[in-house]
Amino acid sequence: MLTLFSLLTALPAVLALHLLEPELVLPAFSVLLFVEAGFAVIAARLIHLPDNADNITLWDLAGGFTLIGCAAAVFGEPDQAALLLTEQGDPRPTSPP
Repeated sequence: MLTLFSLLTALPAVLALHLLEPELVLPAFSVLLFVEAGFAVIAARLIHLPDNADNITLWDLAGGFTLIGCAAAVFGEPDQAALLLTEQGDPRPTSPP
């Protein structure tokens, strides 16, 4: 299963590198990983395997795809991520009544 998801990630990523413009590669890769995370969740819900801490499960793959997809989205639009992170710590200005 890990090999299948690895191929489903690597092949579209290589195609995106060659076919898309450079500024579109990371957003496309982010969307690809979110879609794969969804497929991994659906597969994990359909295939009920016993929980075993020694093996990688489909839930682990879904979490990894989501985490890497979020990182690709942040690196694809760093100005938006910087804006989001700087606004989180600042207090909101109060408007006069």
